[in-house]
Amino acid sequence: MEVVLTVFALLFLLFVALGAYATVKAVGAAKRGVDRTIAQARRTVEDHTLRAKSFAQIGPAGEIAQLRLALRTSMRATQDALHAGVAEDESLKESLGLFERLSAHGHELDADLKRLESEPDRATLTARLPELRSRTERITKSADSLRWAVRDRARRFADDDLGTLSAQIDIEADALRHWTRAEPGQAPPPWPDAPATADGPATEQTWPKAAGAPAAEEPAPEAIAPPSWRPTAPWQKKPRPESTT
Repeated sequence: MEVVLTVFALLFLLFVALGAYATVKAVGAAKRGVDRTIAQARRTVEDHTLRAKSFAQIGPAGEIAQLRLALRTSMRATQDALHAGVAEDESLKESLGLFERLSAHGHELDADLKRLESEPDRATLTARLPELRSRTERITKSADSLRWAVRDRARRFADDDLGTLSAQIDIEADALRHWTRAEPGQAPPPWPDAPATADGPATEQTWPKAAGAPAAEEPAPEAIAPPSWRPTAPWQKKPRPESTT
């Protein structure tokens, strides 16, 4: 009896532990989903604010807003392209590692630009703008180059797959239309036999004459052979005339 109670107690504790683990995992997943939603909403609001500032403000403050907006847009587009491509192409992991290093410089630049948005000294902003503009162009150019390389690679793979698929479809279509072509190795039909003559079976192949074809020339008659020399008997010789003396 004590053994049965012990087994039930262990099973109860096991179920409680599994339930607590599942609850913690569900709460963690829900929290991550909420954090992701909040971050996305905050990012959307900040992007709209920067876009509004870039159009409403003039001078260094408006240009800083434009630099932040261009930086964030380029980095986010490259990040989405890499994460979407690495799920299908494992070779993009190295490219993703390079982008993470580039993202560190991008976040640092975005923080500098954000601090300068509230800078009241316009002379300082004007003096810092060339360096900030150069850093932004270098980072966005690298991000754009990496993003377009990933897209070109994906399009090349799609073109190669489409070419292979088209070739296979052409072969299958030809196989389905097998009656439109002679099968390899099939012998041609035999020629018809010559008709038999009254004298006996034909020994040569004869063909009917085509309509309108000129008649074949008949062989010329043989020439009369010259008389051959025949031996003459002695009595057939003419007598020689006697000589008169």
